[in-house]
Amino acid sequence: MVDRLTQDQWRPLEAAHHARVEALTAAHLHRKQGAHRHPVEDFMFTYYMYSPAALRRWHPGVGVLLEGAAERRTWKLYRYGDRVAGLDLQAFLATRSPTVRFVRQLLSSTQDRRANLGCFGLHEWAMLYRQPPAQRRHLDWPLRLGQAGTDEVVESHQIRCSHFDAFRFFTEPARTLNTLCPTRDSQVAMEQPGCLHATMDLYKWAYKLSPAIASNLTADCFDLAREVRELDMRAAPYDLRPLGYEPVAIETAEGKATYVGAQRDFASRAHVLRRRLVDACNTILTTDLGG
Repeated sequence: MVDRLTQDQWRPLEAAHHARVEALTAAHLHRKQGAHRHPVEDFMFTYYMYSPAALRRWHPGVGVLLEGAAERRTWKLYRYGDRVAGLDLQAFLATRSPTVRFVRQLLSSTQDRRANLGCFGLHEWAMLYRQPPAQRRHLDWPLRLGQAGTDEVVESHQIRCSHFDAFRFFTEPARTLNTLCPTRDSQVAMEQPGCLHATMDLYKWAYKLSPAIASNLTADCFDLAREVRELDMRAAPYDLRPLGYEPVAIETAEGKATYVGAQRDFASRAHVLRRRLVDACNTILTTDLGG
């Protein structure tokens, strides 16, 4: 089925999306003019390779035609004719079909697993284990417990990280302490819905499906990833109190309880977005636009 929207219908949707994204990205764009980086907010644009301009661009998704959208005649993966613009699904699938199928498989497999809520964010600690100070990723921020205290937390806990893109940043001494050995090839088999990084990555999978999915879904995934990143860094070894982030002291029983409670809430919210992304993949792969 194809929906056809008049300009009176779709222009306000586009404008609302622009306003939403501009509010989300204004501080980051301002900081780009200086030397200082924000360890929470800028992560969304440095680790995830999707620019503020790309996030701002509004797409209605597959199966929606926009009347009077002449500016989209030059947009990648769009078709324009008879004063109507829409996704060029054939061109999209010619290059992105393997990605769509992989995302569907990964997210469906993750969705079906039981959430592991016992990792306590120790991946961030393992990234600093026995690491020389000059090699830290966030040199501007001190360690709450110092290097020796950080190492002691790692050594006194069981590390059980299932997410390859977190595990690959572990220091070499920390790798041998992880009870799991995630690889890129084992990602579909190992990723689980309680993992903060798996939840943040919903944003990555969303923008990799663009422009075939609606931009509001991509923005919803961004919003959740941004919240998760805050917990990720509040539970990390760094002292970010000058930025207004009170630590979640996962080395204590109280901190662990706080972390697990937030983790459970994020997993529940991610379940909804993961389902929407799987449904979007199915729509992309089954939509018949009649040539």
